[in-house]
Amino acid sequence: MAVTTMTGARPQAEATLTTPRLPLLRQIALLAGRNLMTIFRTPEAILPPVAISVFFLVIYQSTLGGAASFLPGLAGKSYLGFILPLSIISSSLAGAGIAAQNLVRDLSSGYFDKLLLTPVSRAALVLGPILAGAVILGLQASIVITVGLLLGLQPATGLPGLLAVIGLAVLLGTGFAGFTVSAALGSGSAAATQGAGFIFFPLTFLTASFVPLALLSGWLRTAAELNPITYVLEAMRSLMLTGWDGAVLLKGVAATLILATAMYALAGFALRTRTRRK
Repeated sequence: MAVTTMTGARPQAEATLTTPRLPLLRQIALLAGRNLMTIFRTPEAILPPVAISVFFLVIYQSTLGGAASFLPGLAGKSYLGFILPLSIISSSLAGAGIAAQNLVRDLSSGYFDKLLLTPVSRAALVLGPILAGAVILGLQASIVITVGLLLGLQPATGLPGLLAVIGLAVLLGTGFAGFTVSAALGSGSAAATQGAGFIFFPLTFLTASFVPLALLSGWLRTAAELNPITYVLEAMRSLMLTGWDGAVLLKGVAATLILATAMYALAGFALRTRTRRK
């Protein structure tokens, strides 16, 4: 009887071992979807970064909007369209660690270690939460843009330009989320992961934050020219104020892709380091 049982169980075991692995894109989509479902169950984690960005958008427009006509390069243009990309990037920075916090909880509960025992790709384990974080940042950018439209924003490129701005925000968010995911994998600490997002915060001030790049000088001009956020800001602002500029957009997209690639490599290194410690 025991022999019959073992014989009957063997095909099932062999079938389990030979079960084909899901395609990589499917794995990434499933893991990203799980992260998004968890995030949407706690919307209070999404709202504060958006609320802060909207608050500063209103303040900047109210206090500096009238002075824009006196700034070279902004005469006759909307200061709201100039400052709104900064609010979008600030929202991205503040909300970059939302998906990474889910990863910290998975690490603490042991669920992530269980995933490591499955045939799931290591790339999917990293890209899943990164993609979820990028989607959340795209949603936050959409909310900030909606508020801008209510304040009277009139983008030079219309609706297609606004969609391009959201696309740039998603690409930039991929880099920010990749960094916080690497912090989560490296530390396993919620506090360390949350603090990691603020490392990028000074970059928003080492760029052409409130005035055009041409008005900066000295070491701040040099820092701004080396800062990838500068080129994303310039791309967004061109869509808002002047129109479609292929060269400026190319620089903005290239900056986001370089940042995203570097942060993905960092997250992959953090995952390999963590698995070696097990």
